[in-house]
Amino acid sequence: MTAQMTSWILADRKRALRLTAALIGISVTLGACNHNRELVMQADFPNDYRLRHPIAVQEADRSIVVFVGRGRGGLAATQRADVMSLAGDWMRDGTGVISVDVPVDTPNARAAQDSLREIQATFAAAGLPPRAFTVRRYRPEDPRHMAAIRLNYPRISAVAGPCGLWPEDLGPSIHNKSWFENKPYYNFGCANQRNLASMIDNPTDLVQPRPETPAYMPRRGIAFEKYRRGITTTTTYPESDRAKLSDTGK
Repeated sequence: MTAQMTSWILADRKRALRLTAALIGISVTLGACNHNRELVMQADFPNDYRLRHPIAVQEADRSIVVFVGRGRGGLAATQRADVMSLAGDWMRDGTGVISVDVPVDTPNARAAQDSLREIQATFAAAGLPPRAFTVRRYRPEDPRHMAAIRLNYPRISAVAGPCGLWPEDLGPSIHNKSWFENKPYYNFGCANQRNLASMIDNPTDLVQPRPETPAYMPRRGIAFEKYRRGITTTTTYPESDRAKLSDTGK
C-alpha cells in the first residue's frame, strides 16, 4: 500500500467521522424540538375537560323567521306568539336594536308589508318603544328560496365548543401518546359543556352571583318573638292534616 493510498483512506475516515458527528448533532436538535412540541401539545390540551372546552360568555344573535305566503299577509297565531316571545326576551337581555329584514321585489312583497305592520303592532303591544327596532329591505339572493321576514337582535349568551375535533387516534397507536398514558381524549366532555351552555338562562351567573332577595320580615319577626318567649319556632300541624293528600294537580 502506497503512502498516497494511506492518505486517501485517512481522509475518508475523517470525512465519515465528521458526517457522523453532524448527524448526531442534527438528531439531538430534532429531539429537543420534538420534546418542546410535546410540551406545547400538553399545554394546549389539559386533562380537565372544563379547561379544554371552556364556556365563554359572548354576544350572539337571537333570531326568528316569519314565513309569508304570496296570498295572505299578517301573522298566524304561532307566528304572533313567536314575535311576542322575542319582544319579551329583548326587554330582558337585548344588547342592541331588533333588525327586521323585509323582502322586496318578490311575489310575496305586498303580503310581507301586511305582516310587517302586524309585527310592529305586536311590538307596541309588548311595550317596545319605536326606537327598539329598525326595518331593513333586502332582495333574496336565490329566487328558489321562499322570501321571509327575519328578526334578530344581539344578546349575551354562553357558548362552548366546537365539538367533534379529533386531533389524535382513539385506539392504540404510536402517534397517540395519551392512550398509553391513560388520558382522556380531546373531544371528551365537549358535548356536556356545550349542552350546559345552551341551558343557562342568564350567562352572567357564570361570572358573578345574583344579589340576595330581602328576608321576609313578618315571618322572621314571629320566629324571633317565639324564640324570645321560649316557644318552639316550628309550625305545628294538626294530626288530621298529616295524612292528608295534596290537592296539587286536581
